[in-house]
Amino acid sequence: MSKKLWYSLLAVLILTATVLSACGSPAAPAAPAASSAGKIAFLLPETKTARYETQDLPNFKAELTAKGFDVANNLIYSNANQDASAQQSQAEAALTNGAKVLVLDPVDSAAAAAIADAAAAKNVPVVSYDRLITGSKNVNYYISFDNVQVGKLQATALMTALSSVTNPTIVMINGSPTDHNATLFKQGAHSVFDPLVTAGKLTIAKEYDTPDWSPDQAQTEMTQALTALNNKVDGVYCANDGTAGGAFAAMKAAGITTFPPMTGQDAQVDGIQRILTGEQYMTVYKAIKPEAVAAADLAYDLATGTAVFHHGDWHDQQWQRGCSFHSADPSCSDQG
Repeated sequence: MSKKLWYSLLAVLILTATVLSACGSPAAPAAPAASSAGKIAFLLPETKTARYETQDLPNFKAELTAKGFDVANNLIYSNANQDASAQQSQAEAALTNGAKVLVLDPVDSAAAAAIADAAAAKNVPVVSYDRLITGSKNVNYYISFDNVQVGKLQATALMTALSSVTNPTIVMINGSPTDHNATLFKQGAHSVFDPLVTAGKLTIAKEYDTPDWSPDQAQTEMTQALTALNNKVDGVYCANDGTAGGAFAAMKAAGITTFPPMTGQDAQVDGIQRILTGEQYMTVYKAIKPEAVAAADLAYDLATGTAVFHHGDWHDQQWQRGCSFHSADPSCSDQG
């Protein structure tokens, strides 16, 4: 196996700029002493995806610590373990315990609107982190990747791998229907696939949305697809490395030994290992540290009353709302 080929919009993924003020771009005043900082709540959605406990949380805490923030006493951290009701309770507890900033990565993008509204009732700013909170006008900031581009990268890579196949048949295993990012990944992928389907150059034989991003559910979905298609699949679009792991397990259990090209996301260790052994075609790498650092910087500024700067504006046509938006571009790693 030759070494991995990296190609990307940016050689090393970085956030494109710091957050700039919604009202202009005056010079930022010096940050107040850390002792004057209010409490910050950092609420993450789940543990099935390795990044949250191994990257997001440690990098968020490290950046706050570097700024002199008292993480031990003033950071309120909770992980909802993919339970939207538990996340609602965690957010309510954080607000009751004096959180002055809420950084929230929602389990359920729509259900989290109630959290944003509750925070607004207490004049607590809300930072929608990585996944967008939908259905509320009370999201003040949004920090994420270009998630449509993630789907485009995955779909483009898959079609490159299938370039020698005439009218290939693929299976799509998307992410959780309650995660707005999953909707954007799917949108990006379909922007590549759909014109090919219309032209008769591609067949999407089966497509699934995977509750909770569950690898076990992805395995069940892929098993169903293989049964329906008599194991004849040319390629598999998987929205992340976890669902790819489930799809791979289904193919092994079905007795497949020559694996079709399969996509992934997050550059998890198991995904990279499958790429190196030829069992997965690609994964999308997203540098989590710059995202977590940007969120920590913003939360600190809000908690200390420092003038906040924004990178750009984002507007939701459905809900007629706007907020400051900070985005980054993903990159792709595949077999080379």
